[in-house]
Amino acid sequence: MTEHPTSHEGRQPLAARPQERTRPRQEAPGAADDAAVAAPPHGRPHPGAPVPAQHGPVDPADGAAGADGVNGTDGVDRAAGADGDAAGVPGTADAANAALGASHESLARGAARTAAGACDGEAPARPRTAAEAERPGSAAHVPSQAGARAADGPAAGGPDTGAPEAGALGGGLPEAGAPEAGAPAPGAAAGGLPAQGAQGAQGASGAARREGERLRFVGAATRRIARGIDLDEIVLGLCRATVPTFADAILVYLRDPLPVGDERPVDPFVLRLRRADRLRLTEDGPGDLGLLPAGAAVAPDVEQSPAAELCEVRSGGHLAEVLRGVRPVSGDSEAARAALHELLGEGSVVPSGERAVLAPLRGRRRVIGAAVFLRRPERAPFEPNDLLVAAQLATHTALGIDKAVLYGREAYIADELQRTMLPENLPQPTGVRLASRYLPAAETARVGGDWYDAIPLPGSRVALVVGDVMGHSMTSAAIMGQLRTTAQTLAGLDLPPQEVLHHLDEQAQRLGENRMATCLYAVYDPVAHRITIANAGHPPPILLHLGGRAEVLRVPSGAPIGVGGVDFEAVELDAPAGATLLLYTDGLVESRLRDVWTGIEQLRERLAATAQLTGPDHPPPLEALCDDVLDVLGPGDRDDDIALLAARFDGITPSDVAYWFLEPEDAAPGRARRLARRALARWGLEDLGDAVELLVSEVVTNAVRYASRPVTLRLLRTEVLRCEVGDDSPQLPRQRRARDTDEGGRGLFLVNRLARRWGATRLSTGKVVWFELPTRL
Repeated sequence: MTEHPTSHEGRQPLAARPQERTRPRQEAPGAADDAAVAAPPHGRPHPGAPVPAQHGPVDPADGAAGADGVNGTDGVDRAAGADGDAAGVPGTADAANAALGASHESLARGAARTAAGACDGEAPARPRTAAEAERPGSAAHVPSQAGARAADGPAAGGPDTGAPEAGALGGGLPEAGAPEAGAPAPGAAAGGLPAQGAQGAQGASGAARREGERLRFVGAATRRIARGIDLDEIVLGLCRATVPTFADAILVYLRDPLPVGDERPVDPFVLRLRRADRLRLTEDGPGDLGLLPAGAAVAPDVEQSPAAELCEVRSGGHLAEVLRGVRPVSGDSEAARAALHELLGEGSVVPSGERAVLAPLRGRRRVIGAAVFLRRPERAPFEPNDLLVAAQLATHTALGIDKAVLYGREAYIADELQRTMLPENLPQPTGVRLASRYLPAAETARVGGDWYDAIPLPGSRVALVVGDVMGHSMTSAAIMGQLRTTAQTLAGLDLPPQEVLHHLDEQAQRLGENRMATCLYAVYDPVAHRITIANAGHPPPILLHLGGRAEVLRVPSGAPIGVGGVDFEAVELDAPAGATLLLYTDGLVESRLRDVWTGIEQLRERLAATAQLTGPDHPPPLEALCDDVLDVLGPGDRDDDIALLAARFDGITPSDVAYWFLEPEDAAPGRARRLARRALARWGLEDLGDAVELLVSEVVTNAVRYASRPVTLRLLRTEVLRCEVGDDSPQLPRQRRARDTDEGGRGLFLVNRLARRWGATRLSTGKVVWFELPTRL
């Protein structure tokens, strides 16, 4: 029902007017001619007929709500907060709720009143004078059986098909075969009824139908907007819901950058054109939307319109005043047209009359953008109730954008927090190449508990770790960080894998109840070409052999970490050169579409298919293999975080390893120098002889001083020459500055100056001191 903001003095609610149904039928024609003017379709009065203030009666109790929703000073604007300004002064969340409630109730009451009048067979009443209103028993309508039958049409029981079609809202073009304005409907005079009375009933029924269509359109459009999760989906939902049903074109401007949180208001701020949709017109089309310069040809796409992409909004301008008011405004006022010109740019021609609507988009705290709805010149202009529809759409869109921005910010923070807890760069120890991937869950801003790690160990070994803390929360991330740190500490002690999981289980129990996680811990020895694996409830690893065969390794599954009182087992398997070991979390193989074991089998088949592409003698590149593995996930098939760690076993051949036991005696340093020189000669590295002899002598001398058991000496030739000296003393050496009178304390100083890298690692049986020298000086 269309409501105009006019005075309601002297008007009675429809339900309160006397219903003179006992009046003789022969008096109906005269009374009907004097009391009612039939409204033609689309709310346009007959030529020469008195123009009513409203197309239908208005309840005075509802007058304020109807006026406020369109042109009043209360309602939406007052609820939004008069202290908000175009520069972004914070408002309140109640503003949006008030706008939704006021506009929705106005639409609902208008439709209900119109439908009620139609069912009683009433035609819209003409405006009555004050004298007529004061006369008791003044007839405002004439009962009509034909009108009652007409009310049983679409407004009374027609099927609800959802959103109306194009042109069905607010002055849409009449359908083919519809009666012209002012012409009686076929059969309206049947039964001796006057044609004008039947036409009035038909007009009331049509008004009720349009109001019902508006409500259905708002419901369908808001549901489509609410389905969006990110910013672009929400804006797209608004555009697709309104074009062409409600408007022929729409332009959505958003602040750049969009405010997040409690930032201070900025003046001026910038609006950027985020999306523009319009009907695709051809050169034979009915005309342009007024966005093109005068005399220009019709553009087939909205991208060719000269609407400005950026607009700077300054306090005190016409656009700033409209954005402060919150309510949508039509282009019939000078202020609104000036605001539209300021937003769209001086090169644009705003459609004349009420064929343009500017709707501010206001979030919970400040204005975040604006939407412009446009109609073609040959289409009926926007009605006042269409402004209520625009207010509903703008409010839902603004709140959705506000939530999307906050959601995106939280997702970014969660992702950054997760990544800071993972290794930034993986080590590249001798004999193995590593690659990793981490992907957060597709549709969640929650922090996950997935992690991976690679920890170098003495003897050129490396520990490979992957785990998953149950749950998605800050607590899960905190537990993951503590378990990862604990695993690094335990790995530094060179404990067996099953012992590492045992201590992790104890640590998880100390963190609290129900702090469970799955974990797989493996140690690879490139010299022995063996790998030792222990599992705590984690998906089994997959080994891709050089020939292209992929197998799921059979390792004891074990119980998750945190259960307590469970023994963990370790298995030792062959790790041939050229093979690739894949460790992963369950997010890669489990989803709503498949179970874990189905996903594991699909992953195994994908690895085998990828290996076939490179041939049996050439393993696939490690980085490309990781990317290809992630492609096994289909669109929307990622419900959980994914951590992936791939290890390519190159190994160290026995001919590149020299290993000796030395008794802890004074002659041990001299013997160590001779053995090292022979190994260097065999490898053709005589140029390193002097430096290696000096450093080996210093490190072995220090080991013999504190050892009580045989000392081990090992040389490994890879890209570098690595020397390792082990003893049973747990005390780690520390570099210090020797005084001039000191006889010792200079050994580690020489190691630090001559070696490219050096270090010391504490073991369960003692320690290992190592250093590396480049093979080419």
